[in-house]
Amino acid sequence: MNPIAKLAGFAGVLVLVFGVALAAGSAIGPERQGTQAHGSEPDPVRGLAVADGGLTLALEPRHEDELAFQILDAEGRPVRDYDVEHEKRMHAIVVRRDGRSFQHAHPRLGDDGVWRAPLTLREAGSYRVFADFVHDGEAETLASDLAVDGDAAYRPLPAPATTARTPDGYDVRLAAEGPRAGDEAELSFTVSRGGETVRTERYLGAGGHLVALREGDLAYLHVHPEEHGAAVSFMTEFPSEGRYRLYFQFKQAGRVHTAEFTQQVAR
Repeated sequence: MNPIAKLAGFAGVLVLVFGVALAAGSAIGPERQGTQAHGSEPDPVRGLAVADGGLTLALEPRHEDELAFQILDAEGRPVRDYDVEHEKRMHAIVVRRDGRSFQHAHPRLGDDGVWRAPLTLREAGSYRVFADFVHDGEAETLASDLAVDGDAAYRPLPAPATTARTPDGYDVRLAAEGPRAGDEAELSFTVSRGGETVRTERYLGAGGHLVALREGDLAYLHVHPEEHGAAVSFMTEFPSEGRYRLYFQFKQAGRVHTAEFTQQVAR
């Protein structure tokens, strides 16, 4: 094999690994926010661009223990009017490029048009920041990268599993019947503790909240909740085969807990 072919093959492997490029998420894939697919349903892939539809995510210089950003309109002015979605006007998701250090914050909008929220990033590396909001009736997810200096020890995703335990002792079971790319899929979560099923408390207007990210480019999937008894379910569409990281959040005993899963999706 000639040297060029070897290099091309090696590059193809690297694309599948988290953290291969600090700005990959803003450069890979089409800008799909705000587009419509499957009738009136939003396109399931979001968060691949820093700007879309005349709106831009502008991260402020990083300050210790704080996330600050603006959403700018086409004239560069801070946007101040947002619709409420899942009981909040803004959802900020921060996750390292290898899927670690997931955080979900609800920033406050200041008089200067800047959204601010507490944020602590203890590990070095490149982080993806998602701003998930609704403006003028249109759902938007814009994203940009945030770097934490130091030697980053990126790790592969854990193997797919149907159970996960939160740090505070809740066991969560995931039921997903062989999801396939391009098909609508249901992801159902059941919470238990000490062998007893737990009915979750209301959180963000539902029995739980789910963030789903595609391995590699961290594409942000649109999901919407369904509830069936003690289970908390979400409907989504996986746009391609491969692995996805799922972050299921639920409220119990007045606190929010997070269970993480790796989901394999077939062609």
